[in-house]
Amino acid sequence: MSYTPQEISSIQNAYETMLADISPFVNAPEHLALIEKAYHFCLEQYDGRYLPSGKAYMFHLIEMGRIAVSEVGLGYISVTASFLHGMDYKANVSFKELEEAFGKTVAVVLEDFSQLSNLDTEKVAYNSDNFQVMFLSLIDDMRSVLLKVVHRVYDVRNQNDVDPERLSRYFHEIKYIYIPILHRLGLYKLKAEMEEKLMLYENPEMFNEIKAKIEASQEARRHTAERFLAPIKEGLDNERERSKKGNKYKFSYSMKWRLKSIPSIYAKMRVQNVPFEEVYDLMAARVIIDCAEKDEQECCWVVYSVITNLYEPMPERLRDWITMPKASGYESLHTTVKYDDKQWFEIQIRTTRMDEIAETGQAAHYLYKGERQSDEDWLLNVRQVLENPAMVSFDSSYRKLHKSEKIFIFTPEGDLKQLPIGSTVLDFAYEVHTQVGETCNGARINGRMVPIRHVLTNGDKVEIITSKKQSPRADWLNAVVTEKAKNKIRRYLKEEELKESEMGKGILQRRLKNWKIPFSETIVDMLIKEFKLENSLQLYHQISTEKIDIAAVKHFLTARLEENGEKEKSSPEPVEALKKEINQEGEESLTIGEDIGNVTYKLARCCNPIPGDRVFGFVTNEGTLSIHRVNCPNAKSMQQRYGYRIIKVRWNGMAGECSQATIRIYGRDVMGLLGKITKVVSEDLQVNMKNINFNCDKEGFFEGRIVLQISDVEALEQLMDKIRAVDGVIEVIRVD
Repeated sequence: MSYTPQEISSIQNAYETMLADISPFVNAPEHLALIEKAYHFCLEQYDGRYLPSGKAYMFHLIEMGRIAVSEVGLGYISVTASFLHGMDYKANVSFKELEEAFGKTVAVVLEDFSQLSNLDTEKVAYNSDNFQVMFLSLIDDMRSVLLKVVHRVYDVRNQNDVDPERLSRYFHEIKYIYIPILHRLGLYKLKAEMEEKLMLYENPEMFNEIKAKIEASQEARRHTAERFLAPIKEGLDNERERSKKGNKYKFSYSMKWRLKSIPSIYAKMRVQNVPFEEVYDLMAARVIIDCAEKDEQECCWVVYSVITNLYEPMPERLRDWITMPKASGYESLHTTVKYDDKQWFEIQIRTTRMDEIAETGQAAHYLYKGERQSDEDWLLNVRQVLENPAMVSFDSSYRKLHKSEKIFIFTPEGDLKQLPIGSTVLDFAYEVHTQVGETCNGARINGRMVPIRHVLTNGDKVEIITSKKQSPRADWLNAVVTEKAKNKIRRYLKEEELKESEMGKGILQRRLKNWKIPFSETIVDMLIKEFKLENSLQLYHQISTEKIDIAAVKHFLTARLEENGEKEKSSPEPVEALKKEINQEGEESLTIGEDIGNVTYKLARCCNPIPGDRVFGFVTNEGTLSIHRVNCPNAKSMQQRYGYRIIKVRWNGMAGECSQATIRIYGRDVMGLLGKITKVVSEDLQVNMKNINFNCDKEGFFEGRIVLQISDVEALEQLMDKIRAVDGVIEVIRVD
């Protein structure tokens, strides 16, 4: 079905009217030729296509072109793109074909527009700020965002042309995306219109109720406004005459008043928690000054002085956007003054130039500067305004356009996640939840299966695939870019290393038992040095994962113990002499700490016995007695090879004054941990520390050694139990 001749005639008339409306801004022959080409192209493509209202689809495209230029300040590129924006690029025509026919810039705008149209905005209410930033990160040309604004302006003005289900979604976007964008750009007229249409759609009863009350009180408010403005008019007339006589600045002025918009009144009713009749600042007035540009600021402040001499101002409501304009280019001086002891008037003071900019935003800013160009140079600053809402002055920076360093990714439920450029499926999985990341086995992106290393792009909708059999591996660290994901993977690997280490420790203990070699810290330290490791955890982990052959461990320990045993071989004379001397004491065993005649003894350094340890004496070649713990790493070798040198000894039951012991502590590096440990040692149990040394690794774990002066083994065990109870401590062991 094609358009009828009458419809084609109406479409042509509408098109010519649009050209007349935009002619002050778009009049170069080559630009008009491009628009004409797009118009005829679409007339052919859309022949017979109608809107839900029954109106020919071409009217929608023509009106969008008019709004783009006349109300938003765009140019011929945007008019051309307005005609082409509704193409089904998959079925009808490709972007490549559009680029060949209409140029690269138009194709880029259309491709960006298509990306924005495909975004899932269902949950935009929860991520409004992020959505606005994401819009900018997705696109190369700001015209695509402004074209979306134009489209939504058309939608709210022509709601019968939109499918009801789509209209609901469009108003959702208008509320959380487009109204904030219009505000930042200073397109206040369009913003106010959209706010009214939105309230009428969401809350028609309240809108109509307030509207009826406004209409009912309109005459009374008109009289109030006239009475309020009369003294101001008189004061400004007097000031104008004085300035003429003094050859100062010359100015003329106009004044108007208005009731604030219905959405604004409704917002005040809710904030002030009062009915319509009790809202105290419903009315606003505007003084517009016509003067030389060099005198603008002075004239505005003179008007301010006249008004505040007549009426009491509210100081906290003064807004000086003349000295420091808004990022959008908006300039005005705002004050709120009290009238008749019960009403408040907001007054806006600005020049004719400022008023035009306030009405039409950045486009007018450039229009007044004489910089309105066909290539729309002012768009370079639109991105800055939207990316930097805290910018104060519009002219403060003219940076080059830059790409965002972030991308925005959707979950299947429509939640929005922000990640750095280069992030992978695995980064996104960890952003969703740690457990999701640890079991991530791939993803489904826009319906397509991809691996965990797949690099994400802006606007992707990602569904993570998980598997109970999946777990983090060391090579995952090369598959992620976010610190969050890296830290989670490192933490998991460290915890797995601890589990493996526990298993390795058990394996070593069982094997040593089979080989009749006692398990001790001395043995562990020997193995750490032999295999060139940093700590016991690495040793246990490599034994568990079979990176260290257990047979190699046995070979090394057997050889080392035999070597130590050979060094002990010597003449038995000193041994016999000492044993004889000991036997003369008449005791079955020696008591350490009492006077034992001429017998010289020392505590062995290989196991550092302290009072309370089960010990035995070993007669050395020099004829002295060396005291060892019964679980000394050398104990079995001494008993098997040199049993004749063993002497029974025991402690006298009295606590030692300065016995030395060393403990090793391992755990997570949590805030204040070292202070808690030293408090337990020094304050709670009042044990003297001779030396303390703690080292932390990049994964947040620490290993420490403390050399203590301890009274006996009971005190040492009590201290170790107390330290184990400190938050973050994983293991406390005594070092031989």
